[in-house]
Parts: sequence; structure tokens; C-alpha cells
Amino acid sequence: MKPGTDRTRQMGAMSPALTLPLLLVVGLVTTACLSWRGLKPPETPVSTEPVVVKSDAEWRKLLTPMQYTVLREKGTERAFTGEYTDTTTLGTYSCAGCGAELFLSDAKFHSGCGWPSFFQPLDDARLTQIVDESHGMTRTEVTCRRCGGHLGHVFDDGPPPTHLRFCINSASIKLLPSEKR
Repeated sequence: MKPGTDRTRQMGAMSPALTLPLLLVVGLVTTACLSWRGLKPPETPVSTEPVVVKSDAEWRKLLTPMQYTVLREKGTERAFTGEYTDTTTLGTYSCAGCGAELFLSDAKFHSGCGWPSFFQPLDDARLTQIVDESHGMTRTEVTCRRCGGHLGHVFDDGPPPTHLRFCINSASIKLLPSEKR
């Protein structure tokens, strides 16, 4: 029997004319259900930053061994050993891999966790959040959207107004001091 005949349609093949309307209905029902339960569908911020792509050899040449371990291999520095853990200098923290500006010092707070902590990024579109189920736990990994470098993790135990704690490795960021507040 030839494809496209009535028998093929009876066996489960869907007409292309029905596919789009069906997808729209499923999307509307999903959004309505989330709305009814007080939930919002996840929003994906859009970044206009150009993506940085380098070979492994280029990253190794550009970064210190600790920066490479953290940014490219998803490692972490030991607690309370990072350069910016207790820093109160005013400025902007940028990605050590690509220079994308990520956090302002005004959003930095002392959480006592052993790593620099921020309650909000400079712009949500500059970060990517990924479910991380490594080491027998579920966390949310934070990476630089521009270069894909591992920065740290975000938790929901931070201070107001966001109640978030972006726990970031010092090795993954660089402080660009500013003289003004």
C-alpha cells in the first residue's frame, strides 16, 4: 500500500495539516494548567553577547590551572581559599574566561559558605542555569552564557529581595574595581 492512502492514516500517521493546530492546543492547555496552579512557564532570557568558542588548547593557554579546572572541567576551589571570598571592593565581577560582566559588587554579600556570594546577577541573560545531579545531590549549576564556563551554583537561601545565593568560585571571575558607587 502506498504512503498517504487512507489505510496509512488509519495506522497512525498524522496529516501535516493537523500537526500545527494540535501542538498549539497542547501549548495552550499546558500554559492554562500552569497558570491555574499559580505557576509560570520558565522564561529563557535572551543574550545578545557573541558566543566565545575556543579549543581546549586555547583555553589552557588563556587560563591559569585553577581557572581551567573550575571553568572548563566544572571543578571548585576549596572553601575559604578564593581571592574574592571576603572582598568588599566596589566594582563589577566578570567571567575570567571571556570577560562578560556578570555581577555587581552591590549584589555581593557574606553568606559564610566559603565562596563569594551574590543575590542577583547583573543580567539574567548572561547566565545559564542547569540542573546538576552530581555528587549525590540535586543543585542548579550556573554557567556563563557567553563561553559556557562553570561559575558555581545558585541556591534559594539568599537574602531579600531575590532570596537567591549565587555561590561563585573566585577562580571563575575577575573583579574590575570602580571608584564610584
